[in-house]
Amino acid sequence: MAPLPPGAPIGVYVHVPFCAHICPYCDFNTYGGKEALIPGYVGALVGDSENQAVGVRGREVGTIFLGGGTPSLLTPAQIAAVLRACRAAMTVAADAEVTLEANPNGVDEAYFAGLLEAGINRLSLGVQTTHRRGLRVLGRQHEAADAEAAFRAARAAGFTNVSLDLIFGWPGQTLAGWRRDLAAVVAWGDTGPDHLSLYGLIVEPGTPMADAVQRGILSVLDDDATADLYETAIADLAAAGFVHYEVANWAREERLASHHNALYWRNGEYLGIGAGAHGTLGNRRTMNHLLPRAYVEAIAAGASPASNTEELTPRVQIGETMMLGLRLLREGVADAPFAARHGVALTDAFGPIIDDLTELGLLARPAEGVRLTHRGLMLANDVCARFL
Repeated sequence: MAPLPPGAPIGVYVHVPFCAHICPYCDFNTYGGKEALIPGYVGALVGDSENQAVGVRGREVGTIFLGGGTPSLLTPAQIAAVLRACRAAMTVAADAEVTLEANPNGVDEAYFAGLLEAGINRLSLGVQTTHRRGLRVLGRQHEAADAEAAFRAARAAGFTNVSLDLIFGWPGQTLAGWRRDLAAVVAWGDTGPDHLSLYGLIVEPGTPMADAVQRGILSVLDDDATADLYETAIADLAAAGFVHYEVANWAREERLASHHNALYWRNGEYLGIGAGAHGTLGNRRTMNHLLPRAYVEAIAAGASPASNTEELTPRVQIGETMMLGLRLLREGVADAPFAARHGVALTDAFGPIIDDLTELGLLARPAEGVRLTHRGLMLANDVCARFL
């Protein structure tokens, strides 16, 4: 349950900002056509891992997550070098969950076998949709057949924990098409994926997709249509045997839930390694230089790669515990861990807000804490905003 206690195992997030192509909806810290920087960048990741390890001596690392961007642009040898640096400099648990995000194109069984040997034990494949029109609208460079082939290749290589990312609410998507998407991926291989992350499309300002919407080239789905897609996913995946454990995440079994992301939702501590990566230790949050070259140069010069540092006040910390913890649908935020972490009772911090939201049917108040109801889930952003 949220939040994690002080001294709990930490996570390590490693950001790989390189992409062969930038998708029109993406507003992450990513850069296309910069693959020539990768060798030097990998060296900087190794150096940054060693430097940041000094601040977490004695703390166990429970999870490592390589995200992007497109981490699968790195070779298995480059990934192994980063993981070796983490294990050499930090106390990484023997059974640590080590995840890598991969695009379905440009990968095969040999590549995935190399990842396993490098130390990756969980994959997250960016499928997004199996609908050809949807793939083109989203600017993806693979076909549905490529995504299924990548999934099968991961299984053949020996991966037993594979997650798929899907996007819903893209311009032109229909409810029937969405159901076909879900039915298709759930049936891949002998068992289907172990985990699904379903994200409602957000048209972020400044992206090419936002420009296309503003110019009338694309029309986004309204809130009611997007909510229908989400509720359909909840029902269809429940029928398929998936556990809906977090607002946007489903697992075949509870043990297959994302341990790294659960650390975020439980307001845990983590290191941020790489250009644009965020990290949080204690009451201090950092963000690294966004530009890969600036990040590499800072590491080479022996300087901190952090471009921004924020001191988190107690009020911000308890608000974030609620905002993040309520996303855990089966757990929510627990009274005893909240008091142990923040030194104040949950009811003393937020009693009137909890009472109000409970009366509105948006929160449930089991004996051990507080969690979202189904109605609250459909209005999760509004509910969580009450605590900030």
